[in-house]
Amino acid sequence: MAIEVVSASMMTSDATAHIARCVGGDLWVVSWLPGRTLTGAQALAAMTIASSAHHGADTEWSEWDRIETLAREVGLTGREAIYLVNIENHELRRGTPPHVRHWE
Repeated sequence: MAIEVVSASMMTSDATAHIARCVGGDLWVVSWLPGRTLTGAQALAAMTIASSAHHGADTEWSEWDRIETLAREVGLTGREAIYLVNIENHELRRGTPPHVRHWE
């Protein structure tokens, strides 16, 4: 599980499709937390949670402790964070499909 910072403006991971994007200064938005702006450290914590979420029920206690600690950094419990990661699971690395117009 590696989190990569691309051009100081985006964070990606090899373990999840979720991303974080810098929106200026040290302000970041994370794909599984729509509508929230985070610091760089919080975005890194959020991306680490998203990267850890693929283990699901097989996650060991030590990993849950780590998830709980990281989740507190973004104001959530570990269970809330994992839930949000899973329900906001979109393929965000693909380009936006072109706008389709329907003519009648």
